Amino acid sequence: MIFQKRKNTLLLKQKEIEKHFEQEIAKTQIEIREETFRNISWELHDNIGQLLTLAKIQLQNASDIEEVKDTLNKGLTELRSLSKQINPDVLKKMKFTEAIAQEIERFNRLNFINASIQIEGQEKKINEKTEIVFFRILQEFFSNTIKHAKASNLVVKVHYKPEELLITAKDNGQGFDSEKKNNFSGIGLNNIKNRAQLVNANVSIFSKPNIGTKLIITYKY
Repeated sequence: MIFQKRKNTLLLKQKEIEKHFEQEIAKTQIEIREETFRNISWELHDNIGQLLTLAKIQLQNASDIEEVKDTLNKGLTELRSLSKQINPDVLKKMKFTEAIAQEIERFNRLNFINASIQIEGQEKKINEKTEIVFFRILQEFFSNTIKHAKASNLVVKVHYKPEELLITAKDNGQGFDSEKKNNFSGIGLNNIKNRAQLVNANVSIFSKPNIGTKLIITYKY
């Protein structure tokens, strides 16, 4: 009876853990979609809108027709890129590294920051929910880099080692003193660490004022 009681307690606890995990994954997916739609809204208003306004001005001023064509072609290219971001079938089929590369390409295309991605080793398929968590962690880091860190350069490395996955993201922004715990809560870094714990990954964040910030994710397959 004692054994059965302990077993039932453990099973109940396991179900609660699983329920919490699924809730957090669902929340993470919603946040990724919200971030994507915010980016799309910004691009439509500030980027594509500006291109179409420029084309209108060029036509009104009877400028070179080739110049107008070039402006409109840029607008169409941006629209095609946006359509891929909101196509659920494309997103589902996209590999983890492809999703990161798409973010990097967008930063460069819109002149947000000089960004690059490096992929090393033989790419391995990891759990889809784990990939979702890693992508959201990187998304949060990117957002902080662009909106708050005032960085000009961003480098992302994805290294598929034999026993573990190593992901690093580094910017050259204004940084902060990562040794002071109270600096983490203000820019959402505690949230990043909590997400990593969901999938049994380790996250380290190193930063120094005027040097930049580095994020390291390690995950054993």
